[in-house]
Amino acid sequence: MAFDMVKAGQSAEMNVEVTKDMTTNRMGRPGADVLSTPSLLMLMEHTAIKATDPLLPEGHATVGYSVDGMRHMAPTALGARVRVKATVTEVDNNKFTYSIEAYEGDKKIGVAMHKRAAISTEPAR
Repeated sequence: MAFDMVKAGQSAEMNVEVTKDMTTNRMGRPGADVLSTPSLLMLMEHTAIKATDPLLPEGHATVGYSVDGMRHMAPTALGARVRVKATVTEVDNNKFTYSIEAYEGDKKIGVAMHKRAAISTEPAR
């Protein structure tokens, strides 16, 4: 199965408002809710999916198998907007590598390298 529609350099972005269910409050004080690291990782993964899955042949999707060098570098408050960009940096048959950056305005809040593999979603015969 060829996955030649996916090319290095292709990218996708997501712009998301930080909601209560995406936050943690380790201080225990009102108003100290910030974007949690698991929620940032979820946004990164969804952005990577957006960059490649629409280009896959029908009956295929990607699954993640590696997150390397993830850093959550700055807090982001409840109600703030986060912009995540995932860029395909490598294509190896059915495996894709992404460089991902997350920003609040001009402030970089996170980075990661992510890997996904294309799989068939068709039932096994």
